Amino acid sequence: MTRAGFLLARTLRWDAPIARLSVPKAELMAELKDKRVALVGNARSLAERDEGAEIDRADIVIRINRAPMPATRTHGARTDWLALATSIGAADLERVRPRRLLWMSHKRKRLSWRVASSPGFYLHPLVEWRALKDALGAPPTTGMMMIELLASSALSELRLHGFDFFASLSLTGSRRADQVPHDFATEARFVSGLIARDPRVVQVGAPKPR
Repeated sequence: MTRAGFLLARTLRWDAPIARLSVPKAELMAELKDKRVALVGNARSLAERDEGAEIDRADIVIRINRAPMPATRTHGARTDWLALATSIGAADLERVRPRRLLWMSHKRKRLSWRVASSPGFYLHPLVEWRALKDALGAPPTTGMMMIELLASSALSELRLHGFDFFASLSLTGSRRADQVPHDFATEARFVSGLIARDPRVVQVGAPKPR
């Protein structure tokens, strides 16, 4: 597909031509098999902990959206995959240097040609976004979409860093939980249930149960 063809398909909301730019989901599943994965969220509370070395020891490090990394000590330095639901500029891509970009949002109008034409690009199917939205009763966050996707794979371990479900707000903005369209309480319950069912999933830095 040419850039002009992509822009036309995006404008007219033709999803099928854009989806042909994506690698198949099976390629992601194959890469995840038996891997230790660190999924790094953007909670401000992560900047208060020393998890960087642990993050960088993972086989695959996945970050979210603009992927703030205020210090290597807290956030590590590696990024293998970058999961996006918002536009991202060339400067941030150069800073993060992911080897694979994933577009998780249903809002295709925010998807750029730079992202869609990148090597290993993955487009998350609309049907899966809608199913998770229905399960949560609200639009899912990028982190929640990635947790569901990763947990459906045959990875060996999924460690969640920087996920406190907006208790400490985000490093990428100043909005409060009531100013965004997500249901963080429901997402927290969803993840707690997943952790209870699946011993591969660990929330690093989670409060200890009383």
